[in-house]
Amino acid sequence: MAVASSPPSGQPGRVAVLGLGYVGCVTAACLARLGHKVTGVDRDEFKVNSVLAGEAPFYEPGLAEIVKSEVAAGRLSASTSLAEALPQADVALICVGTPSAKNGNLGLEQLRRVVAEIAELLSRRPQPLTVAVRSTVYPGTCEEVVAAPLSFCKSVSVVSNPEFLREGTAVQDFMAPSLLVAGGSDEAAVKRVAALYAALPVEPSLVSLRTAELIKYACNAFHAVKIAFSNEIGTLAANLGVDGAEVMDTLCRDTVLNISPAYLKPGFAFGGSCLPKDLRALVYRVSRLDLKLPLMESVLPSNDRHLERALQAILDLPARRIGVFGLAFKANTDDLRESPVVTLLEQLIGKGRNVRVFDPHILPDRIYGSNRKYLLAAIPHIGKLFDSTLEQTLNWADHLVLAQQPARQFAELIGSSGLPMLDLVNTIPAPQPVAEPASGA
Repeated sequence: MAVASSPPSGQPGRVAVLGLGYVGCVTAACLARLGHKVTGVDRDEFKVNSVLAGEAPFYEPGLAEIVKSEVAAGRLSASTSLAEALPQADVALICVGTPSAKNGNLGLEQLRRVVAEIAELLSRRPQPLTVAVRSTVYPGTCEEVVAAPLSFCKSVSVVSNPEFLREGTAVQDFMAPSLLVAGGSDEAAVKRVAALYAALPVEPSLVSLRTAELIKYACNAFHAVKIAFSNEIGTLAANLGVDGAEVMDTLCRDTVLNISPAYLKPGFAFGGSCLPKDLRALVYRVSRLDLKLPLMESVLPSNDRHLERALQAILDLPARRIGVFGLAFKANTDDLRESPVVTLLEQLIGKGRNVRVFDPHILPDRIYGSNRKYLLAAIPHIGKLFDSTLEQTLNWADHLVLAQQPARQFAELIGSSGLPMLDLVNTIPAPQPVAEPASGA
């Protein structure tokens, strides 16, 4: 599912929030503030009694006032008994903890326990139930740990509804969210969960179940990378007598390339005359300062591993003749310096693969200067691999590798060729087999 327009708000929902920790209590109180009838469930009597008394069980700015007002309004209550809360709910939001295990894996004991309790109560429940998981869980957990034990009941739907709340600003983050995600295979259930937040100023992203689970990890990993990057630049700046805050403040003024969606799409390895060269120079200079900046030092090796994965994917193809679209380091250029495609071809030829290549902006007899020097050093006989037209490559190859985004006219030729493709840039989906007509049609 793609990003959808705002779901129908409908009538106020009846919600059971399972777990009254930081996420659960904020979720319960704020959903009640939005007009829903909410019951928070927790084994901890202190948390339950605090809510029943109109008090927040822990300090979070703004939470105490909401709990007090919503309990007084009769929209928020709490219980230690799931059997008491679940029969009255249309949606059960699971907000239990998933702490780290000793080996770094997630601890799912609380999640398994609450799912088992839900399963026991379903036999006494005639009406449908949507179970939404707000706990942070690894992709596949909703299917394996939540949906599987509940699969005996066909009226239950499982949705992933990750939270993006920061301690200290959790209420503000809930009421003015920057991101709202609901994922699952049951579209009606996904929209039902998204509709709980319909009054908030955010457009929901309705996605698949595993996508919703992974989005939370992607966000947190990105936040961690940004902090580590800023700290490493700050460390380098301090050692050079440069104001690190000024560097980063200026960097953030670029909202086209730096603070933007630019480069934030999975695709092929990077190359070109700037990024690899400048990263190598930065890492070298950092080492001369006797500094260790692990994030910076890991970028080029990470890019190399990505290129190796692409190479292995090509080697695994059941094809004798491999055509490659694109040779420059990116589309709409003829710059071959440090192009990952050149490295790819070099490796494929070295492993005995039969390869031909077409690039709309490169002709062998017009390659000169640093481009020619770089290319001939890697692949001395590159001229024998070039096709002058895409049709030549398509007619020759058993399989096509897209190493560059093709322009529309080339994309149409590729699509109409029927040739199987390995897309390294995620621009053209793999062709789907044409369904056979049903018998008697």
